[in-house]
Amino acid sequence: MGFLEFLSAVFGWIYTLSWSLSFYSQPMLNIRRKSTSGTTVDFPFINTIGFMAYLIYNTVFYSSPVIRHQYALRNHGHTPTVALNDIVFAAHAFVVCAVLTTQYFIPSVWGFDRAPGARPSRLILGVASGSFAAVVIITLVVLSTPPDADPRTAWAWLDVIYTISYVKLLITLIKYAPQLVFNFRNRSTKGWSIWQILLDFLGGVLSIAQLVIDSYLQGDWSGITGNPVKFALGNVSMLYDLVFMTQHYVLYRDDGSAKDGEADSLLERGEDGRRLD
Repeated sequence: MGFLEFLSAVFGWIYTLSWSLSFYSQPMLNIRRKSTSGTTVDFPFINTIGFMAYLIYNTVFYSSPVIRHQYALRNHGHTPTVALNDIVFAAHAFVVCAVLTTQYFIPSVWGFDRAPGARPSRLILGVASGSFAAVVIITLVVLSTPPDADPRTAWAWLDVIYTISYVKLLITLIKYAPQLVFNFRNRSTKGWSIWQILLDFLGGVLSIAQLVIDSYLQGDWSGITGNPVKFALGNVSMLYDLVFMTQHYVLYRDDGSAKDGEADSLLERGEDGRRLD
């Protein structure tokens, strides 16, 4: 194994660890505060769906001979740049996000009082139902395609997997928006764990670095163009992370002043009008 191969593997497992650890900070903070106030269910709910899609995408790309063959036909014989750590990460993220979602839907199990933001907004419900419908439509299109059609130009099962990956991409584009707006309207980040943002930012940097190294080693940048969801995940998440860091460290700094007490009061009152509906 050469140096770049080793570096790619190290980056892969470090970003897997960083992103995986980032999922624990919010549920642990909720447990410590015995409340989900200051956050909404939109983020964990849609994140659970997103990582279910990402798990399917990575698992199929990594293990399915049919999908790998169709990918190679469309990308000059190259194989997908999906590694085992991508599957491990996606599976772990799906489970932790699902557990976190239960803190909002069934807070009594955790000993929490029901807090505001425990009902998904219309935006998030619309994205979830629309994503499911899109996958069903593309699946029906593929099923109607003649079996002897050329996968390079005709609809194929690869397109179903790409559609599932675009579901994850779409969710990544919008999943943080409700919480950003919630923070803005409350002028506070209290209740929202900044550690998940810092670890997510580190993971995004290393994820992109690994993808660039792998594409360079293959001598073909289809590793990026053929795996757009992984490339976009790192970029989009880091942009959101920067905004959250600005909110937390610049705009709404927790300085222990009386303003924090006012923010707590607003969060605990739970005005549903502050949700992103």
